[in-house]
Amino acid sequence: MAKPPTKNTSGRGQRDLTVKVKTARGRKMSSTLWLQRQLNDPYVRRAKTDGYRGRAAYKILELDDKFRFLVSGARVVDLGCAPGGWCQVAVGRVNALGEKKGKAVGKVLGIDLQEVEPIAGAEIHQLDFLADGADDQVKAWLGGPADVVMSDMAASASGHKQTDHIRIIALCEAAAHLAFDVLVPGGTFVAKVLAGGAEGELQKLLKQKFTKVENVKPPASRADSSEKFVVATGFRGQSSGEMDGGAPVGTGHGEPL
Repeated sequence: MAKPPTKNTSGRGQRDLTVKVKTARGRKMSSTLWLQRQLNDPYVRRAKTDGYRGRAAYKILELDDKFRFLVSGARVVDLGCAPGGWCQVAVGRVNALGEKKGKAVGKVLGIDLQEVEPIAGAEIHQLDFLADGADDQVKAWLGGPADVVMSDMAASASGHKQTDHIRIIALCEAAAHLAFDVLVPGGTFVAKVLAGGAEGELQKLLKQKFTKVENVKPPASRADSSEKFVVATGFRGQSSGEMDGGAPVGTGHGEPL
């Protein structure tokens, strides 16, 4: 009897035959290359097998494997949650469905500008997180402060690398300011950023607010992508008199399949 294959949770190390995609009539070469990359991406295939809504689910899985912030009983806010892969991961890890007997039951709150298909164990709301009172609304839905605020948001691409970099850093700063308002002391903030030089002020701000700030590129992040993730742990708590900052609003992308 053949030995069953060893489960590869990361999706790496798979050496299936490469799928070639012919350029169809009316399809741009860039679209053909994107489709070919998708068809040959082990994380895309893995997401379909595991039931995740996108390959981005493995980014938060790998980050949590390293930093362990999605623990049973944690209250999690996922900003820009569409299409929902990060919420799916969080539901299982914080025991939002109560499937881990004897473990604390957590809560997952997904926020996005667009409508998101329901996710078992997660509470999804359409909300502009930059709107007045959004932080209070988030805490009301959670029933208290959050233990984790995470964001895989990306602003709409302009095609200009430096402009896109500035936009996503501004979006990340906005998410950080909401985190300052809703996190419990000791909490964690996780967000996607793009390397490009404008993230210095964000790093400075996070280092003032958290005891430890690290920048990580998880294995599931494509090698040719400039994205990385900032993981800030040990929130020091909000000091009195601090004001929220503003930034352009975006929505989640999470690289849908």
